[in-house]
Amino acid sequence: LQLPEGDARQDGLNRGYLLRAQIAEKRKQYDEAENWLARVDGPALFDAQVRRASLAARQGKLAYARALIHSLPAKTPEEERQKTAAEVQLLRDNRQYQDAYDLQARLAAQSPDDDDLLYDQAMLAEKAGKPELMEQLLRKLIARQPGYAQAFNALGYSLADRGVRLPEAKSLIEKALAQSPGDPFITDSLGWVEFRMGRREKALDLIQQAFEKKQDPEIAAHLGEVLWTLNQRDAALAAWRRGLQMSPDNEVLQETIKRLGAQP
Repeated sequence: LQLPEGDARQDGLNRGYLLRAQIAEKRKQYDEAENWLARVDGPALFDAQVRRASLAARQGKLAYARALIHSLPAKTPEEERQKTAAEVQLLRDNRQYQDAYDLQARLAAQSPDDDDLLYDQAMLAEKAGKPELMEQLLRKLIARQPGYAQAFNALGYSLADRGVRLPEAKSLIEKALAQSPGDPFITDSLGWVEFRMGRREKALDLIQQAFEKKQDPEIAAHLGEVLWTLNQRDAALAAWRRGLQMSPDNEVLQETIKRLGAQP
């Protein structure tokens, strides 16, 4: 499909602006990156504006970042939902969990049959410090969608991470793994509940399996903690360094290292 001449020209300009913005961002020249992104128009406007918002938030200008998303045009209810979802992600990335939860709850209420929206609402409830609400939402999801493995896993992991109702946590995670065999995140959860139950060698085996399959910073955090408690300190530090290379700001990883007094 050949674009009309004006659209083709704008498309070419947009590609140039986005490339220049990417280069400036890598150089940490955020003002310059923002200036290039501000020139984008047409179909690429939404993604460019979301990137502008992310850059602004990174510089501590969260109110301005949210205003950038609010200023996006929305001609249909779907476009309005996309705007709200982008704002939720912005708030989540900047650890404004209560505000993110409130917006996500609005999205879920607008589409009450959408399992993924309900799941994300539950995850944000926990981030906002409301584990009981998270459990309520996940049980609602499990009741209406018994094949939603991630809901079983999330609830089991939450219980395990808080060190409560550990046999129930293990049962939930095993149900998730039966529905999604070999999933590294669920395998990691099973390892984590084994660790919480005091079975450290079994935990190590499971979490190592998960990390070999999926290089993820939170799995690295768990692997390092299990190794640390088994007095395999060098291996623990190596695991954490791997995690920090992937995501230096990961909350779970940072909290684990700080709590154990390690210096990777």
